[in-house]
Amino acid sequence: LVLCCKGVPQTLAAFGLEAFLDEAGCKLVFYLHRVARGVSLSTTCLLSGFQAIKLCPSISRWMDLHIRSPKCIVLCCFLCWVLHLVENIHIVRYATGPINSKNKTMDKIYLYCSSPIPGRLVFSVTAVIFFFTDGMCLAIMIWTSSSMVLVLHRHKQRVQHIRSSRLSPRTSHETRATHTILILVSMFVSFHALAAILSFWLTQMQNPSQWLRSISVLVASGFPT
Repeated sequence: LVLCCKGVPQTLAAFGLEAFLDEAGCKLVFYLHRVARGVSLSTTCLLSGFQAIKLCPSISRWMDLHIRSPKCIVLCCFLCWVLHLVENIHIVRYATGPINSKNKTMDKIYLYCSSPIPGRLVFSVTAVIFFFTDGMCLAIMIWTSSSMVLVLHRHKQRVQHIRSSRLSPRTSHETRATHTILILVSMFVSFHALAAILSFWLTQMQNPSQWLRSISVLVASGFPT
């Protein structure tokens, strides 16, 4: 959804096709993109959290054992969808169709759609909400990933003498798992942090250049890709 709702329209616009969406289409594309982005962020964070609960004894002690069940995972994913569907409902009001006026300085133009600059109060409230939810997901992701890496490192040290006696030249399972976790969390944090910075920067500029908007879309599509 993230790639289809933002990447495809932006690509079409980059090749010169403009005003191919009406107002209803713009609202739907903007809304689905924001919802899909939030759900992608939350579910990846949930994945890391459930992995940490299964792997780390220190977390499992004070977590209810039922949280490992598939029903709880489905419920958490459903709540993520509901949260982001409600959180982004304001986009339906503010996103509009393409503007044909020559004076485009008061709108954030995306070639195929536009989004008028909201009032300072609305912008501040939405910025705080998005900063809190995104920051919380990033913090949980870093914490759970660090916990898993630490557990894997300790386990590797405990069984190292067993493996050294076998003289196995292969990379251990713990090392491969650690590399996978580190790659995932590094890409996750880097792409989302950079995308958030670029998005905030764009909202503060009166008339941002098209190449900056394209870079912002490209970075935002990095992690989903």
